[in-house]
Amino acid sequence: MKQLGILFFLLLIVSCQDQNSAKFKVKQLVSEANDHSLTPNLFTSDNGDVYLSWLEKNDDAVQFKFSMFNENIWNTPKLISEGNNWFVNWADFPSLIANNKTLSAHWLQKKAEGTYDYDVRITQSKDGGSSWSDSFIPHSDGVAAEHGFVSMLALPNDQNFATWLDGRNTKSSHGENNDHGGEGAMTVRGGIFNSSGEMIEDWELDNRTCDCCQTTAALTRDGIIVAYRDRSEDEVRDIYVTKRVNGNWSTPTPVFNDNWEISGCPVNGPSIAANEERVAISWFTAANGYPEVKMAISTDAGISFGTPKIISQGKTTGRVGLTYLDNGQIAISWLETDNDLADIMLATFDADGNEIHRQSIAQTSAARASGFPVITNKKDELIIAWTEAGDQLSQVKTARVSLSN
Repeated sequence: MKQLGILFFLLLIVSCQDQNSAKFKVKQLVSEANDHSLTPNLFTSDNGDVYLSWLEKNDDAVQFKFSMFNENIWNTPKLISEGNNWFVNWADFPSLIANNKTLSAHWLQKKAEGTYDYDVRITQSKDGGSSWSDSFIPHSDGVAAEHGFVSMLALPNDQNFATWLDGRNTKSSHGENNDHGGEGAMTVRGGIFNSSGEMIEDWELDNRTCDCCQTTAALTRDGIIVAYRDRSEDEVRDIYVTKRVNGNWSTPTPVFNDNWEISGCPVNGPSIAANEERVAISWFTAANGYPEVKMAISTDAGISFGTPKIISQGKTTGRVGLTYLDNGQIAISWLETDNDLADIMLATFDADGNEIHRQSIAQTSAARASGFPVITNKKDELIIAWTEAGDQLSQVKTARVSLSN
């Protein structure tokens, strides 16, 4: 009996060593983006197709392109749209989603002379991206104000969900100041549109939020969940969520009370993903002046979240990404900086949040121009995209990441 106990102990040690020695196998992919490309975004459809979208700056216009991942290469890029009056920003980037045979893509287009006066524009394609519809605006206010930081989801019945930061109240006389000098508070809104580009529903989800942190959304077992950075009257800017269940949106609640009091927007939003009743969320905070990346997990479809796990401390600048793998594992990306350089970090966790492995995937500039690395799942592997920024040039890079023992 004693020998069996010793054998079990040895097997346990070997098992732990095998898990801890797991490595990410990183294969950088040939970039189809030019050397003036930026703001990559990734999306995996329900049937497993992976899409990459990005912007390319030219002399007289900005082009919005996308490509599908085929085996180990990106297909020849296709043009979604282009314009010379777009709002292009390192943190507020366009996106593309697929829902059955319909592609939907959004970008930001200036409405007036003000720096932050721009609209969300959405276009759709039903022929794989060869042609695109006239764009429509999901918000109906008609106000020349900031509308951006969009997240889109594919829903059943050929419907799609979009959520965005909406600045219509910042141009009203509410007696408050937002981060861009306006008078009202930024809000979070959401809406549903169909495959014909018609807005079916439109709601205000929160009437006072941070002005320029990314939104994020996921589809849980029982409805849509939206996460964003809130803004209290006392300038506490923690991460909040709201859910749509049975047609009604819940009262926004904090994922965790970091109590990060900051007088300006940190431009560092959360990332959320769902796997049926399990929901994982990661975010950046610098409460008490100490930067951290955290993760919290819900086992009740986002109604409540467990105690956060600290993913990184000290040198992190956040810019998080998160996705579920098909095997139920969670993957998180973020940046860790050392002077002018930033390591693009990647870590995997089991369904309960126990860390499996972490590794630096690539290096980029720590400057804003490097933007936000993004990740998505391809079955039990990952695709990661980032901007490699230099003094004059920038290029979207991608890699395929698999876990090998």
